Amino acid sequence: MSPRLSLFALALLLGGCAAPLAQQGFTDITDRTASSIGSRPAWLLSSADEAAARQRLDQLLAAPLDIDSAVQIALLNNRHLQQSYAELGIGAADLAAARRPENPGIGFGRFRRGQEIEIERSLGFNLLGLLALPVTAGIEERRFEQTKLRLAAESLALAARVKLAWYDAVAAAQLAQHAEQVTEAAATQAELARRMRAAGNWSLLDYSREQLFHGEAAARLAKTRLAADRAREKLGRLLGLWGADMAYRLPERLPALPAAPRQIDNIEAATIAGRLDIQMAQADLAALGRAHGLTQATRFINLLETGLVRNSESGRKDQTGYELRLEVPLFDFGDARATRAEHLYRQGLQHLAALAVDARSAARESYLGYRTSFDLARHHQQNLLPLRQKISEEMLLRYNGMLVSVFDLLADAREQILATEAALEAQRDFWRADTELSFVTLIAPQD
Repeated sequence: MSPRLSLFALALLLGGCAAPLAQQGFTDITDRTASSIGSRPAWLLSSADEAAARQRLDQLLAAPLDIDSAVQIALLNNRHLQQSYAELGIGAADLAAARRPENPGIGFGRFRRGQEIEIERSLGFNLLGLLALPVTAGIEERRFEQTKLRLAAESLALAARVKLAWYDAVAAAQLAQHAEQVTEAAATQAELARRMRAAGNWSLLDYSREQLFHGEAAARLAKTRLAADRAREKLGRLLGLWGADMAYRLPERLPALPAAPRQIDNIEAATIAGRLDIQMAQADLAALGRAHGLTQATRFINLLETGLVRNSESGRKDQTGYELRLEVPLFDFGDARATRAEHLYRQGLQHLAALAVDARSAARESYLGYRTSFDLARHHQQNLLPLRQKISEEMLLRYNGMLVSVFDLLADAREQILATEAALEAQRDFWRADTELSFVTLIAPQD
């Protein structure tokens, strides 16, 4: 093969590297995500991908959304995540470009002196850039790895937010349903108070108390309905839904508490080993170290170019040779660049150390919150609610035996309402803490 054809074939080969790099990088992201949460994201790059995603979305929305289906929809349909995946293609293109030498420069000159014509032809390339190609390509490879880690962390962060929003939405709907039942009961009591007041059996004070309770119950119902609507909207945004898709259905109740809390051995070590932001900081520090080494190596040689030269003049033999051009560090000795690179490295080192301290603290705090929320939720369900139910049964027996008044019975009903709401909120808080604990060893805690 001639040199020209060889060069052309090499250019075609190098030009096709970016797309496979991007696809392989996304495969690494999906593998990491699947191993962490059991769901795989999708990268929609064509109309066929969009059609397949729409078909899968319709299948998932056909049934009430469990938490795993909600996560899968988000990884498939969240447009912010799709926007971020474009950075993978950009990083792959940068990496492919970094692996290639700079294009050579071709020079041509035509000079005339009377009847004499001089023609100059030259071919040159950046020799220093060629020598530094393995180093610069290595730096870009590390940046590409950082991009993959960051996008994997963003995918996991979205999954965490979706799970938290799912628990909030289901709990808010339960609270709204409970508030509706309370309002209906309060309306019945208010009507009973009105009739007894009309019959002269109730005082104005007792009548006013019942009317106030009914009004407060109606106000609380409006607030809980608004909270439920907002929770649905937040979940829908994370899922990337709009239009008719926002009519998605949710389960009526939160999952039951597990029989026992999870036990995690040495959660701090697991967090340090698994947190993607720490891995990104480590990759960043390594890239800074490589860049610092390159800066030190080239601080006195700013530019070195070499090339072949061929001159021809009328009536003379062609003149051939080569030339080198070296910038002399007369004013810039490279000390500023070397100092900047050194302090960038030190900054990255301290950032990594700070991340490790914060990650350890977050892991301990998350597990403490998980155990406490589990104990509280179980205490509400196993102790407080049964006791409140027993008291209500005893109050009803005494009311039937004319040992307590209707006012005592109504007051107990209000306390029963508060106990039920507190138990439901404790159950929701436990599942939120469970989600945070599941992700604390992978990503930074979510708001």
